[in-house]
Amino acid sequence: MKAIDRLSIQLYSARFYKTLEAQFEMLANLGYRLVEPYGGLFNDVPLLERLLARHGMKAPTAHVGLDRLRADARATAGICKRLGIETVFAPAPPQGEREGDEQHWRRIGKELKTIGEVLKGEGLRFGWHNHNWEYGKTAKGTTFLDAMFEEAPDLLWEADLAWVTRGGADAVAELGKRANRVVACHVKDIAPAGQCVDEDGWADPGHGTLDWKALRAAIAKTKIDLFVVEHDKPNDAERFARRAREFVASWN
Repeated sequence: MKAIDRLSIQLYSARFYKTLEAQFEMLANLGYRLVEPYGGLFNDVPLLERLLARHGMKAPTAHVGLDRLRADARATAGICKRLGIETVFAPAPPQGEREGDEQHWRRIGKELKTIGEVLKGEGLRFGWHNHNWEYGKTAKGTTFLDAMFEEAPDLLWEADLAWVTRGGADAVAELGKRANRVVACHVKDIAPAGQCVDEDGWADPGHGTLDWKALRAAIAKTKIDLFVVEHDKPNDAERFARRAREFVASWN
């Protein structure tokens, strides 16, 4: 499998680029055929459905807010299946639930286990997308992510490699530790200290500080079969999307 053939882009990265219609057109012109929708886009499912069809795109994965899943996981599954989504990732706890102790994260893990059982019953896979909060430490020295996964043993993982690094963890080691759980990864990068300040210190993939040679070797030993490029705050979405695609294409 060539990485470029399983390349997707998190649509959140293009949210500041004109309209959603223009975002899809720009990404299609750059050669993207897979996209990863995020929570806000589910407020207009017919529009999202039309744009996917118009540009011949698919959305194998999506970020769906925990609040929406809590409200009605079964109805949410129906929406996802309508859009052709196969794997749902909860991207983060809602605001106000992101800084807690081990027991807080264990409670979230138990909740995710229950939601996952509903989605599995509807024919979907379910996983978690990390940020840095999950890398807080328990009294035993393990991470909150460890605690959460202990409570939800079947929960899959979409590894955000840059957020793992910002959380103070070794992304290569994390991939090795969770090789049987991780099925997708966010390809993003961190700018050198003091650079890209207006972009919150993020860099286009391959233009930052992450050790991609080591990361690619680690990825090859996992179950990852989808590469989702992302930039949390690009000042030029088209530049980012173009560079990101070029970078992943250079892997093969």
